[in-house]
Amino acid sequence: MQFRQLFEKQRKLDQFIEENQHVQKDVFAEKGLALLVELSELANETRCFKFWSTKGPSEKAVVLEEFVDSIHFMLSLGNMRGFQLKEWPYLKEKQELTETFLTTTQTILTFLQHQTEENYRAIWEQYSLIAYNLDFTIEDVMQAYELKNVKNYERQRSDY
Repeated sequence: MQFRQLFEKQRKLDQFIEENQHVQKDVFAEKGLALLVELSELANETRCFKFWSTKGPSEKAVVLEEFVDSIHFMLSLGNMRGFQLKEWPYLKEKQELTETFLTTTQTILTFLQHQTEENYRAIWEQYSLIAYNLDFTIEDVMQAYELKNVKNYERQRSDY
């Protein structure tokens, strides 16, 4: 599967959810807040900021699933505003995770306030840096997205 196909898969999932949940309003703000929450959950699983604790990060699979939760909302927000990336932005730079999470938070907030394609792409670039620093490949992300996409349909069918 190609990266661009994720946007279509997400569009179909969003349509299914909105029909299933009888959504009758624009939920862009809700999805924006959900993205920020998912980013925080990802940071929490990496434990990168927990200087007071000796416990290490969660297992890679758990961290990857949290990462992909964000991808779902990023795709959804892009679809809502007509922004789609043709390919994963491959950015490779070793960075301190805490700083990267803070910068990503600001990047998301900037996009939510100024919904331009440039600001949208900047979110993807930040997530590319996070992926690189967590040693996730695009193949890891695509496979995890597929698994979570199926899980999200199952959740909707079981009155999640």
